[in-house]
Amino acid sequence: METFELSRELIERLTELISKRKNSAIKKIIDGFHYADVAEIIDELDHEKAIYLIKLIDSDKTSDILTELDEDVREKILNTLSLKEIAGEIKEMDTDDAVDILDELTDERKEKVISLIKDEDLTENIRELLNYDEDSAGGLMAKELISVYENWSVEKCLREIRRQAKNITRVHSIYVTNRKNELIGRLSLKDLITSPSKSKISNIYIPKVDFVYVNDPGEEVAKVMSKYDLEAIPVVDDEKKLLGRITIDDIVDFIKEEAEEDYLLAAGISNDVEADDSIFELTKARLPWLILGLFGGLGSVFYFRKLRRDYVKTFTKSFVFLHSSYSSDGWKCRSSIICNSSSRTCK
Repeated sequence: METFELSRELIERLTELISKRKNSAIKKIIDGFHYADVAEIIDELDHEKAIYLIKLIDSDKTSDILTELDEDVREKILNTLSLKEIAGEIKEMDTDDAVDILDELTDERKEKVISLIKDEDLTENIRELLNYDEDSAGGLMAKELISVYENWSVEKCLREIRRQAKNITRVHSIYVTNRKNELIGRLSLKDLITSPSKSKISNIYIPKVDFVYVNDPGEEVAKVMSKYDLEAIPVVDDEKKLLGRITIDDIVDFIKEEAEEDYLLAAGISNDVEADDSIFELTKARLPWLILGLFGGLGSVFYFRKLRRDYVKTFTKSFVFLHSSYSSDGWKCRSSIICNSSSRTCK
């Protein structure tokens, strides 16, 4: 696969085509790129041209592009799109991505967008995910997954997997639950397709399955997935009922965001900025720390200056005291060292 490289020539070419409204030529160029590459292009366009390009691209692709955009660019685009347009994009996304987009809207716009979505299951799942802390397992998970009951036959299981898979972008794992929806294991695709159609899932599933609890911190989820080299991990509640799943791409994004926050804090920047923001924005965010450092340095100067004056004053008083303690008939020191008055040197 050829690696995409963003060039100034490409940006200038697209800018010219957008200015001339050459839609066919624009689509011909854009259709050959992955949605992540298109997002990189939009990040480099000015606001008006970025909006024009987003609205020109098919909705099934723009939903993926929105999730890949720089947060500042995406926020500006969302503020320009109508509530109906945002709702249309939300319906094409996985629930975890939909919640990330909705979290960037004001509470009022968020509720209006949700009210425009007619799919009740989707709105219920979105409202559930919005209740979790964004850095917890619940905030990272998506509701889309494939689960089967232990008492199903292989034949019925395959039918259900086909039905459920229509709403899932990628099938990472098949989870097995009991009648109470409690997670009891996982199902190997190999075992499923090689077993007789009348076999029960309870006879072929694997009881051992790694999972995380819904309120576990994201750092703990990343640790488990890294340790066991998992592409996806199920999320359960305190009663071990299956709630959703977290995929490796969600964890990679979480780790990148955490690393960026640590980098900014190490640089003395605590405001809401990104590592790739402009020098002006980064400097403005770091200014409070720079001012604090300046006053700290000035305070140190005044403190050591005062300390020096006190030292000189103390030394002078000590010298005067020692001088006045010499006897009048010679240079006899209090330390009993005998001095010669004519040469004024100690023997």
